[in-house]
Amino acid sequence: ATQPFVYVVVPSFGVNSMRDLIELARAKPGEIRYGTGGSGGASHLGTEQLRMMTGLDLVHVPYKGTGPALTAMLGGEIHIQLIGISSVVPHMKSGRMRALAVSGAKRSSVAPEVPTVAESVPGYEFDVWYGMLFPAGTPHAIVGKANAEINRVLKSPALAQRFAAVGLEPAGNTPEEFAKMIRSEIVKWRKVVKEANIRVE
Repeated sequence: ATQPFVYVVVPSFGVNSMRDLIELARAKPGEIRYGTGGSGGASHLGTEQLRMMTGLDLVHVPYKGTGPALTAMLGGEIHIQLIGISSVVPHMKSGRMRALAVSGAKRSSVAPEVPTVAESVPGYEFDVWYGMLFPAGTPHAIVGKANAEINRVLKSPALAQRFAAVGLEPAGNTPEEFAKMIRSEIVKWRKVVKEANIRVE
């Protein structure tokens, strides 16, 4: 499965779209603070990818977990946050937070009215993904059987409904396709980590 994240702000920040945010950040370099649940985490990597693709000068403020970062945003300590969409849907619906853009390649079924980042920053794509791995050396027959069963279950309406409730999108594939995806993810994020000099604290 994959889970898109979403860039959110509080309404009082006065930003209504990703383009608005980019324009403001370019006008005020080093003044826009983004919060994350910690250095080296998903939100940190995803926002650094955005920063590198746009050349924005954003200030990273790491917290000890997503909850404290969310609280800090509601309290005005930070300006923007990239977070799993299921974590902020209640705040989006209540009007306490405004969604600027989802991070995935396509709009999320959870909030289809929210545009993707790529609609403003072509080529941007950031999804958290979940998969099943077996120990190296597991016989191909066992891996193949498990893969077939997992893909069968992923197509069930009941599972799709449960996934949708927490912002997940089913994403079955073959063991070979999954291995290829993992290799490409390693290359992609190694580049971001190196260029942004990210260190886990």
